[in-house]
Amino acid sequence: MAGAISKTIFKNGLTVLLKEIHTAPLISSWVWYRVGSKDEPTGLTGISHWVEHMQFKGTPTFPAAILDKSISREGGMWNAFTYLDWTTFLETMPADKIDLALSLEADRMVNSVYAPEEVASERTVIISEREGSENEPLFQLNEAIQAAAFSVHPYHHEVIGDMADLHSITRDDLYNHYRTYYKPNNAVLAMAGDFDSNSMVDRIRSLFENIPSGQLPIRLIRPEPSQRGEHQLCIMGPGETTYLQITYRFPSATDPDLFPFMVLDSLLSGPSNPSAFSGGGISNKTSRLYRALVEKDLAVGVFGSGQVTIDPFLYTTTITVHPDKKHKDSLAAFDTEIKRIQDEPIPEEEILRAIKQARAIFAYGTESITNQAAWLGFSEMFAEYQWFESYLDKLAQVTPDDIQRIAQTWLLPQKRLIGTYLPDGKVS
Repeated sequence: MAGAISKTIFKNGLTVLLKEIHTAPLISSWVWYRVGSKDEPTGLTGISHWVEHMQFKGTPTFPAAILDKSISREGGMWNAFTYLDWTTFLETMPADKIDLALSLEADRMVNSVYAPEEVASERTVIISEREGSENEPLFQLNEAIQAAAFSVHPYHHEVIGDMADLHSITRDDLYNHYRTYYKPNNAVLAMAGDFDSNSMVDRIRSLFENIPSGQLPIRLIRPEPSQRGEHQLCIMGPGETTYLQITYRFPSATDPDLFPFMVLDSLLSGPSNPSAFSGGGISNKTSRLYRALVEKDLAVGVFGSGQVTIDPFLYTTTITVHPDKKHKDSLAAFDTEIKRIQDEPIPEEEILRAIKQARAIFAYGTESITNQAAWLGFSEMFAEYQWFESYLDKLAQVTPDDIQRIAQTWLLPQKRLIGTYLPDGKVS
């Protein structure tokens, strides 16, 4: 049964996905909750990320002081992530120690203690994290572009939240958010590794199935209206480096245009990871924008980024402008390359190389047992595991005509935002 996938839905709504991989005596377990920064109303931005932090503060059975030591003592690792659409918690353990991880996750799905002193302490930590990010030019630029891109859809704010809300969110706000969304019928448990699926699902059932389901809030559907013209913004701050970001809409995970767009990304600036946890770096020196910008000394670096999300998000090209050049020259060179793709035939060998690189970076991000388990649950956030299994085949099916169509329909000037970060006092 190695490599087979089993899917079980318990009577309380918890979805359990299991994949046997017997290459090493390891098991990776991820619990995914369908809650992220898009579920946060004005006044509570950043609360999903903060709740993720609070989930490490312990329960009566697993006090905070022993949690990390318990995982480390058994030779395991654990972590958590919050994004736009989801929050996830993971443990990768020796196979014979996975029961600790399962018991912990079942317990903190229900019994986390939000002590006032821990809330106060974590407020300081998260505000410091936000302040540190604000010292980074690209964070400032990303935040400004994201806010400008979404005036209606709740993707409009950064995951860490707005500083005003980080100061005002209360302990009860945090606890209510936890009790609202951390329900088995709002969760997926995904596990990959060295186990027998029949016995494992029985063990998971014994720990999780008696946790009561809950009434989930109605999720508002607020599609972002089409943009009616190019938007430009400029941020000024300390430093010596000018950054340029050109941002377009990016297809949702289930949009067929996603796959040719990923190949277009590879062709333009080198392949980007489709998820936050994918690994593997591939040189982008064969990409068109590298040759047009870096090799011609208009920029010292260029990269693209588009990640898989439930609703359409953003595809951003970030250019680190050469210190002796103007950012307008970089933008002009960028526009020339976009126009070439839109108007000129793309050599087949270039398409094949771009597909190969896009496939390779995806494959690198699936090698470990930990990442196999991650993709198992991540896919379920917006589709099913078949989406993951068919990803490489769909990339391979992309044609030059598909690439040109994507460039001609998605990468239009009237559909983009241009953001510039200028060091204080530098003439644009």
